[in-house]
Amino acid sequence: MSDQAPAAPPLPRVLDALGVGERDIASIAPLAGGTYNTVTRVTLADGRDWVVKTPPPHTAALRYERDLLVNEVAFYTAAARAGGPATPRVVHSEADPAAPTGAYLVMTARPGRPWHEVSPTADDGDEPRLRAELGRIVGQLHATTGAAPSGFGYPAEPFGPLAPTWRSAFTAMTEAVLADAETYRARLPYPVGDIRTVLAGAAPVLDEVTRPALVHFDLWQGNLLVTGEPGARTIGGVIDGERMFWGDPVADFVSLALFGDIERDRDFLAGYAEGSGKSVEFTDVLRTRYALYRSYLYLIMLVETVPRGVGPEAADETWELVAPHLVDALDAVRLGAGISCRTHPGSDD
Repeated sequence: MSDQAPAAPPLPRVLDALGVGERDIASIAPLAGGTYNTVTRVTLADGRDWVVKTPPPHTAALRYERDLLVNEVAFYTAAARAGGPATPRVVHSEADPAAPTGAYLVMTARPGRPWHEVSPTADDGDEPRLRAELGRIVGQLHATTGAAPSGFGYPAEPFGPLAPTWRSAFTAMTEAVLADAETYRARLPYPVGDIRTVLAGAAPVLDEVTRPALVHFDLWQGNLLVTGEPGARTIGGVIDGERMFWGDPVADFVSLALFGDIERDRDFLAGYAEGSGKSVEFTDVLRTRYALYRSYLYLIMLVETVPRGVGPEAADETWELVAPHLVDALDAVRLGAGISCRTHPGSDD
């Protein structure tokens, strides 16, 4: 064995369960960048290249984070059905944490480096071309619907069985993160009760969504791998599908334009129309749904700092970055729902 880094405790058990011995391994290397699971790249002597994920042993997490590997397996399995060329393929998985190996996921490795590390630019033509390519990939993924019997929500079912409507699923999702905020006494720009009222006031717009589409919901640049030389770069991987759910494809636009506005991304939207077979029409109702999903993601980003124990400095940095965007998103929800009363920022629940 060569180039080995210390393995996480579950890794030897996982490899042994797959019949992989020490002589079969060319290298083992931990992969950085994740914030939840332990991720390790295992290259075998016969050329196979795997990524092994194991969940953390601790239990302090948000309610929706139960059995995240179940979601990730569902994402890659559905993406494979859609013919997604840039997504890993599942080699083997175990969902039961009580199994002798513990829970784990082994998938094929994808080529490239995270997008934000490569920093493609418009000068070499990479940025607009990559955004269009990404749009085509995401549009293709969004055309995928859950296998029957289908429903809305997280495949791991942290809140019970998949819901029959998107409104009921998303209401359960937002209620869970607000309950987490109360449990962990997370710092938010408004009291939890006021946020709950604002989100509930806009819930009728969710009834426009009747098909449970495949939503990644974590498509920031760290989960997009870019490969190739400047001027000829391409997307090598769409990874880390553990936060996926069956729901409204518009929800993916949040992380695709994190802290920005997807309506300004003409290259992505052109590619998306090609991949999905239809253009996105930004109606008032769609913009309100978009604001709801922005609110949900920003709530998660603020609340999760507590159970993860990031420390005061990192928590303050997250607050300074995310809180203003949560305020803007909730204002957009109020506007779309016609809610006139406004709670003043600054009060913590």
